[in-house]
Amino acid sequence: MTSPEPQSPAPQPPEPESKDRVYRSVPAIAGGVLLLAITGWLGIDAVISGEGRTPWLALAVLLLVVPLVAAFTLRPAVYAGDDRLRIRNPFRLVVVPWGQVASLRSSYSNEVLTESGAKYQLWAVPVSLRARKKAARREMRATAQARREMGRDEGRGAALGMRAGLDGGLGGDSVSDGPARAETDRIMDELRGLREARHQAESARGEVTVRWAYEVLAPAVAGAVLVLILVLVG
Repeated sequence: MTSPEPQSPAPQPPEPESKDRVYRSVPAIAGGVLLLAITGWLGIDAVISGEGRTPWLALAVLLLVVPLVAAFTLRPAVYAGDDRLRIRNPFRLVVVPWGQVASLRSSYSNEVLTESGAKYQLWAVPVSLRARKKAARREMRATAQARREMGRDEGRGAALGMRAGLDGGLGGDSVSDGPARAETDRIMDELRGLREARHQAESARGEVTVRWAYEVLAPAVAGAVLVLILVLVG
């Protein structure tokens, strides 16, 4: 009789990997799609119905404009993981470990400052002064409403005051949600919280790396050279 072969242990399921948080500008993407559609329509029409050097000039302009439009509208994105922050700007891809992030600054633009003093702009998280003003007005209205509610409830007597205390405070719906913030400011708050949580982590150490987006630069430069040649020759 042959002894039974030993069974190999069942493979352990892989540990789930944490996915990066992705931040992109929806208005920029919508505007980019619209611009690309208009540019493609005009360019293809010029190629088909143009005469002489017009089709070649249209192709050169498309080769120049399409990569630039895509770079400034569709390409920008911010990927926030547990160990690093990846910033995909129009012409560069910057990878910054959380241990190298000194601060995240938000004024007229949102920026990342590294421990070495370098500064990188977050193109995918643009600052909207209009959204900030709208959030400030919403916060002022919520504060005024809470004060009116407080004044009315104080005049009703102790009974309503006890009920308001059980409800979590007068005007609790407006106050408990915190101050109104613009969308990009909330994103920056999330990134700051992630930086505070992961800044000292051992896996969040490393060097800052920067890679140029040659897939955008090369066709744009080639298109610009072709346009210049066709204009000088024609």
